[in-house]
Amino acid sequence: MSAAEAGGVFRRARGRTLDAFPSEKEREWKGPFYFIQGADPQFGLMKAWSTGNCDSGGDEWGQEIRLTEQAVQAVNKLKPRPRFFVLCGDLIHAMPGTPWRKEQTADLQRVLARVDSDIPLVLVSGNHDLGNAPTPETVAEFQRTWGDDYFSFWVGGVLCLVLNSQFWYDASRCPALKQAQDQWLDRQLSVAGQRECQHAIVFQHIPLFLQSIDEDDDYFNLTKSVRREVADKLVRAGVTAVFSGHYHRNAGGTYQNLDMVVSSAIGCQLGQDTHGLRVVVVTAEKIVHRYYSLDELSEKGIEDDLMGLMKEK
Repeated sequence: MSAAEAGGVFRRARGRTLDAFPSEKEREWKGPFYFIQGADPQFGLMKAWSTGNCDSGGDEWGQEIRLTEQAVQAVNKLKPRPRFFVLCGDLIHAMPGTPWRKEQTADLQRVLARVDSDIPLVLVSGNHDLGNAPTPETVAEFQRTWGDDYFSFWVGGVLCLVLNSQFWYDASRCPALKQAQDQWLDRQLSVAGQRECQHAIVFQHIPLFLQSIDEDDDYFNLTKSVRREVADKLVRAGVTAVFSGHYHRNAGGTYQNLDMVVSSAIGCQLGQDTHGLRVVVVTAEKIVHRYYSLDELSEKGIEDDLMGLMKEK
């Protein structure tokens, strides 16, 4: 499946918004709903990790295909339907300009094409999608293949912001693009800051932090100076949750009123968690989330206590 052929499924983020959700219809709070968050299908990493060759390995990804197919089937079975299904980056393992990138992309597009057409896909860029130090060329490639690298949309009175966290990791090769996102984000946060939304939620690949705002710098978080600047900006605007991946383990913490949620992977696990997805319920007062293994979600669905929250007015 080419990017053009996949356009109806994968290229909905255009003009910095998602046309699956007409904003004029979605700005009003209409009651609780839920969505599904996944991260890091990362086709190719399981083979690369098992052989100790993460830079140039990854010539097989059959396990990731089967796991992502299971994730799609589990999401499609859910009733009522989730409002959307967001994948928080590292869609594939092969970095820009490396072998197997085209093949991994085609296989992931084929699997994601099976997501029910009533469940919009929200696709977030990760470091393997853009490169650790993105360039204008790698960003343009992502946009052609998957859609805008940052954008916003409204759903049920909630403002959702999808961000390109690579710009905060290393924008040395694309400073103008980082500046453009920063200016755009300030405009979006001004809307949230005026409390014109029921909640404001952020989706990005790299966590601000894994457990604490003051933790040491690590490959899996943003540097202290960057994370605090971004977190303070989000808190001032009233953003209540940031959902991310990248860590391939479940983690997270809070900073003031901000919930930093780090979800483990659909694909390769680097800790003791299971391949899984996160169910996120949004009520008028709070955002409640729970991580499910793919087997649990496939076989049992969402637990009654979470379903009960969606009946609240």
